[in-house]
Amino acid sequence: MMRIFGLIGFPLSHSFSKKYFDQKFASEQITDANFFLYPIPKIEEVVNLIQSTPNLQGLAITIPYKKQIIPYLNKVSPEVQQIQACNCVHIKQGELIGYNTDVVGFKKSLLQQLQPHHNGALILGTGGAAAAVAFVFNELKIPFQFVSRKPSSQNNCMAYSQITEALLLQFPIVVNTTPLGTFPDVNTCPPIPCEFLSEKNYLFDLVYNPAETLFLKKGREKGCVVQNGYDMLVGQAEANWEIWNAQ
Repeated sequence: MMRIFGLIGFPLSHSFSKKYFDQKFASEQITDANFFLYPIPKIEEVVNLIQSTPNLQGLAITIPYKKQIIPYLNKVSPEVQQIQACNCVHIKQGELIGYNTDVVGFKKSLLQQLQPHHNGALILGTGGAAAAVAFVFNELKIPFQFVSRKPSSQNNCMAYSQITEALLLQFPIVVNTTPLGTFPDVNTCPPIPCEFLSEKNYLFDLVYNPAETLFLKKGREKGCVVQNGYDMLVGQAEANWEIWNAQ
């Protein structure tokens, strides 16, 4: 029996997952599995997808469905319960079980270069990925502040225009969870005051294509520690694979 796995999102023109799993299956000689892209324009179509794909055993979930998938799940992990975002579904005996492996991937990647003075974080964006990043900072007991184009006092969220030099010292980690700077729009970047960055800052971009976004380039030029989203995606993909293969 050929086991089927896939990615749902919309659009899916630049998919890391497909390439990653195709290469993984080839290099590890996994011959009973296939990975497909399912660009569905509406989340409701996931029902039909599952019904019409009998050997579908796992789905990776990407933008814009990480929150929208939740009502379709039969069970969720504690992370999904808290974050209200899911990027991995295991389909087992007709049940959909939701997990969040962005948490695993981000934490692993962040810790590679984290230093003791990196003791506060600005999280740029407020979507599903931002919620996973906040979950990790809570676990690590690192205080954080959300930043958005649409600030709101209700959810600890400030405007980009409020970022000062003092704030970048208080929150030396800056994590971009927005799509700004992703190929092909490589000349865009989050509007933070880069002139105030220094070697004390750690810039982490969830974007992996291009490998060095404008955001990271500006940070590197100021001597910041920089990290792109590639290792996070690898960690998250491997965590998905473990979940899908768990008995």
